[in-house]
Amino acid sequence: MNPHMRETPRHVECAVVGGGPAGLMAAEALRARGVSVHVFDAMPSLGRKFLMAGKSGLNLTHSEPTEDFLGRYGEARPWLEDAVRAFDADAVRNWARDLGVETFTGTSGRVFPHDFKAAPLLRAWLRRLRAAGVVIHARHKWRGWGGEGALAFDAPAGPAAVRAAATVLALGGASWPGLGSDGAWVETLRQAGGAVVDLRPANCGFDVAWSNHVRETLAGQPLKSVRLSFGGNTAAGDVTITETGIESGPVYALSAALRDACGRDGHAVLTIDLAPDRDEAALAAALARPRGKKSWATHLKRAANIAGAKAAVLRENTDKTVFDDPARLAHVIKGLELRVERPRPLAEAISSAGGVRRDALDAHWMLKARPGVFCAGEMLDWEAPTGGYLLTACFALGRAAGNAAADWLDPQTR
Repeated sequence: MNPHMRETPRHVECAVVGGGPAGLMAAEALRARGVSVHVFDAMPSLGRKFLMAGKSGLNLTHSEPTEDFLGRYGEARPWLEDAVRAFDADAVRNWARDLGVETFTGTSGRVFPHDFKAAPLLRAWLRRLRAAGVVIHARHKWRGWGGEGALAFDAPAGPAAVRAAATVLALGGASWPGLGSDGAWVETLRQAGGAVVDLRPANCGFDVAWSNHVRETLAGQPLKSVRLSFGGNTAAGDVTITETGIESGPVYALSAALRDACGRDGHAVLTIDLAPDRDEAALAAALARPRGKKSWATHLKRAANIAGAKAAVLRENTDKTVFDDPARLAHVIKGLELRVERPRPLAEAISSAGGVRRDALDAHWMLKARPGVFCAGEMLDWEAPTGGYLLTACFALGRAAGNAAADWLDPQTR
């Protein structure tokens, strides 16, 4: 028998449902306050999305100034600010150091473990939680509430009911559902009286109506060193062409505005500067030089350094007559308009937007419709770009909800 498999308890002081970063941080905060904690997770092991995030280098947080950092949460900043200030980027780094994981700041300002990996950090964290007395129950899928308000689970031995004096829900969003967060809780909370905004993809790619040529020959290739613009915001870097459209960091940075525009207008028009380090007038002058017997492809590469995937996307989205006018062509290169049709499905997104609404909770992260039930992490209605902001807020919100649940259980604070 797995030494970590335990019989489902009938009564617990505090149940944390969800074993991702927010849930584990809630459990840590509760245990530090002397509360008996049981963590329930649907998967065979905890922190699976956390581990997946670490496969490309675990981006724990970001080193930028606090005001800039908080600005990344957009309209949700007033809601999240106190929690994030109480467990900010420095606190995340100190927390990792206490677990034996040193971090460093990359050239982009992002903060990573020295080995870039998530697994050593998660193992050390789970060891510390278990040593502190946190009890973990894997393969427990939460199904809502049963009789007398008991938490209902599908457990290894069959349906189980657990009575909890307090509960922290940290159920995640619905991106990468195979890793455990499938969004099934949305209807459960709605039926229980909680106000929930539909989950939507965040930090996601977008569909583009590419020609067969682009789909068949350019999928997987990058548009290197471009600058994207939409809605008054810009993002620079490499953009990856996919069979269905575009993705990668700069796209994710603008994804919230693009997604909302697609939902409102049926599409969005993204502007791409294919030569962000070139002045438009100088570019036009270079393109105007006689090309002699050189092909247009060769001339475009020598005059504007536009070749390969960039040249193909330029030709696909530009009227042929533009190539006869160097000034117009330079203008298009500096502001190519690309129509995106829709975001990729939520299951493919890095994270989710939507979730439990702010007005469904009191000032202490407790559901107004369910006294003693607190919510944390990505299941709340906020979003942020990649770069460490998502993970930092999940840590911070888990800690805040855990402390709030501990306060609820303490007669002296109620």
